[in-house]
Amino acid sequence: MATITLTVDVTDTEQAILLNDILSINDWLQAAMNGKRVNCWKRMQTEWTTRLMNDESFTDSIPSNKAAFVTLVTGRSDYKTRTERDAASSIG
Repeated sequence: MATITLTVDVTDTEQAILLNDILSINDWLQAAMNGKRVNCWKRMQTEWTTRLMNDESFTDSIPSNKAAFVTLVTGRSDYKTRTERDAASSIG
């Protein structure tokens, strides 16, 4: 498991503005990160389930377990991270 520590610099004024609307800046950031994780998973699952189902050369079953699904997808030769996709699209 990766542990990522995020440091956000805000001025005293920005902190006051944030605390006008939210109870805890840290709790809000944690919830925002969790929401992003959930949405990224949904997009990955949808995109790759469709791709696998349309790939005539793929004859295995599609894992229902999240970890196994991600291992399958990220192990494929046609899988690229966002950074790799952006680099490929900027060439040419």
